[in-house]
Amino acid sequence: MSNEEKGKATTQTAQDDDEPDEWDKRIFSTGCADTQPADENAKMTDCYYDKKDWRQCKKEMEIFRECWKKHHNDERTSMKDA
Repeated sequence: MSNEEKGKATTQTAQDDDEPDEWDKRIFSTGCADTQPADENAKMTDCYYDKKDWRQCKKEMEIFRECWKKHHNDERTSMKDA
């Protein structure tokens, strides 16, 4: 593969990364991601990334759960609160 081909492949990969994938689309559809001033999903996942223990992220999980309910995602996904 030539350097030009490698450059095109890298550019294509970078462009693909900018497009939301199926996972991103699902998260955005909850109403709890990428909203200002709070991004409940990012705060919850960042907490887990930093602490590596969900038990230490109860506050962030509760905030996400409230956002989830506020946007009626439990009805949309037929989810039952345990």
